[in-house]
Amino acid sequence: MTGPTPSSTVSRVVPMPALTRVEGEAALRLRIHDGAVTEAHLRIYEAPRFFEALLRGRAHGEAVDITSRVCGICPVAYQTTACRAVEDACAAVVDGPVAALRRLLYCGEWIESQTLHIHLLHAPDFLGHDDVIGMARAHREHVERGLRLKRAGNAVMELLGGRSIHPVNVRLGGFHRAPARSELRPLAELLRTALDDAWDTVRWVAGFDFPDARCDADLLALAAPGTYAIESGEPTVIPADRGLPPYRFPVRDFCDHVTEEQVPHSTALHSRLDGRRHLTGSLARYAVSGHLLSPLALQAAREAGLSDPPLAAGDGTLGEVCANPYRSIVVRAVEVLYAVEEALRIIDTYEPPARPAVEVPPRAGTGHGATEAPRGLLYHRYTLDGEGRITDARLVPPTAQNQGAIEEDLRVLVETALAGGTPSEADLAPLCERAIRNHDPCISCSAHFLDVDIEQVAGT
Repeated sequence: MTGPTPSSTVSRVVPMPALTRVEGEAALRLRIHDGAVTEAHLRIYEAPRFFEALLRGRAHGEAVDITSRVCGICPVAYQTTACRAVEDACAAVVDGPVAALRRLLYCGEWIESQTLHIHLLHAPDFLGHDDVIGMARAHREHVERGLRLKRAGNAVMELLGGRSIHPVNVRLGGFHRAPARSELRPLAELLRTALDDAWDTVRWVAGFDFPDARCDADLLALAAPGTYAIESGEPTVIPADRGLPPYRFPVRDFCDHVTEEQVPHSTALHSRLDGRRHLTGSLARYAVSGHLLSPLALQAAREAGLSDPPLAAGDGTLGEVCANPYRSIVVRAVEVLYAVEEALRIIDTYEPPARPAVEVPPRAGTGHGATEAPRGLLYHRYTLDGEGRITDARLVPPTAQNQGAIEEDLRVLVETALAGGTPSEADLAPLCERAIRNHDPCISCSAHFLDVDIEQVAGT
């Protein structure tokens, strides 16, 4: 980056009409004035998808299959969250082997989705390649390892879900069919190989060169008793102001803390947590629940250079938080290792349930559900009438929650670049795309709502 420092009054607009290696379609617009970024808008311009409106009037059991279509990369997250919310409204409890199968299915999605992001979308940024095709020419073995890991995750989803995209075996209360122990043996063999690949992935990404950066936002993730939260838990916050203590709140109070508003430049809503910018996802999960990872995963985290999880002391004090978004790829790799190990643990102790699902009889009420999608905390709320018809629905995806934090990352990044000169649009574009990919945004998930304000004028 060369050129004079911006000492005189200079204004310019830097449009980036399309972002690459992200899931979905978005653009970025920067407005720069006198060396300061006055506008950093991540423009999510995919058409609104109206899933909340599609759900209204449908039977409570239909939410599982309808919401799985929100995303082809993380359908299990939507299915599981919908199940938990409807089951909460109907006072149904899923536990025992059925709950274990639900966690196993979710582990499969974590493996395939996190692996896709690490190897195919994010790693090229650290290795100097424009895309995974170029990376495969120079690092074929790493791409092949990523494909093997993704295949293992897909195999879990296919066995339990009936297929890897938009699973068809999931239903309220559990599954249409539960597998026999013998059906899980080949899966265990595949996962044992995947465990070695996951270890190799952690070691690989730990050797990347990570720029210095810090995401200045509250961290929001689920916390579950005695385990790393995936398919259940209570929202827990580590404030950006480290002088404030962590706190948590019931899932039913989510909308009292996380508020959404529409912004002109995006079809995704922007979220605030108790009036502040917040971040959900791998960095937040590690900060909130990292001390509950398995000993093997914690060993991998330490060998990869991650600091000990900040809540590990258990005495109310808060240790160092990993807030460098570039290191999110390391946390994701550790989470893949954990998900493979957790899947093997569930398979090893599995006993088929007497019934594959508990009954979820309809009743009037409002239910809330939250799970940890690969990209972060996903929240659903449904209101049912006495016949079980959905009268109101609300879906809050992680990417919409993260949009404010991403835009702040971009502002800081560009102002730092400007301080060293006057970078061109060609210089800024790859820097900004890289910063956005740190958060693995699933843009299609977030473009789910649009408030249309129509002003009618009487004609003559």
